Amino acid sequence: MNFYPGFDIRPTDDPMGFEYGPGVFGPVTENRTLDSIRKSLRNPQCSGPDPVYSIAMDIGKSQHRHLLLQHHLLYGAVTYAAGRLGDEPVRSQGHIHRISPYSGFSTPEVYEIWSGKAIIYMQETANDHPGRCFAVTANPGDIVIVPPSWAHATISADPEQPLTFGAWCDREYGFEYDDVRAHKGLAWFPRITGNGEMEWVKNQNYIDSQLIIKSPERYDSFGIDPLKPIYSQFEDDPEKFLFVPQPQIVESRWRSFVP
Repeated sequence: MNFYPGFDIRPTDDPMGFEYGPGVFGPVTENRTLDSIRKSLRNPQCSGPDPVYSIAMDIGKSQHRHLLLQHHLLYGAVTYAAGRLGDEPVRSQGHIHRISPYSGFSTPEVYEIWSGKAIIYMQETANDHPGRCFAVTANPGDIVIVPPSWAHATISADPEQPLTFGAWCDREYGFEYDDVRAHKGLAWFPRITGNGEMEWVKNQNYIDSQLIIKSPERYDSFGIDPLKPIYSQFEDDPEKFLFVPQPQIVESRWRSFVP
């Protein structure tokens, strides 16, 4: 990988998944097939890599198992296959984080890119009017926060290489797909042109919106160090990411949030 995430984990290609080093725990990875995400694609009948991506939820250093449970935090990792889905880049299904039984709120997510190039696409709602829409381009080491209740998807911006990233999540994470699927996807579809450039196509099932393409913000108000792995920051200060399972403790920061 291009970036060391603070503990010994390595993505694998054949089979797609992850290997864990000494002192690191993690599950058998779960793969997402092409058929399982077709409903969220611009062209549901397209061809592409299969499986599309592999997920490992609840990973970390063995010495931190109890601490992660105590703080209701979960660290996950995802690796995407190289390639494309028809003329679209490899990407996740659009979804919203469901209301957590733990906090009673939809929860945020803190991404960190490990290798490849990512676009974290997000919009304020999955209603007919999607609100503000952002496409945040991120490279290895970049951190991106997705706020509570926003519809979003993670996109591989370079079809020539796999994309791998980690994220802090609520331990009782869950996804809502109904509103996104009712609109046949998110408000903007990424498309790879014939010369390999990324362009964005409006989803006509939404009211008109503008797409803001940008690099990640600095999250100084959250106390996040942009130059240090987010797992290492938890190791130094286990309470730093409590806003993930308890978004209400920083409620004012979600108003007019810019990712």
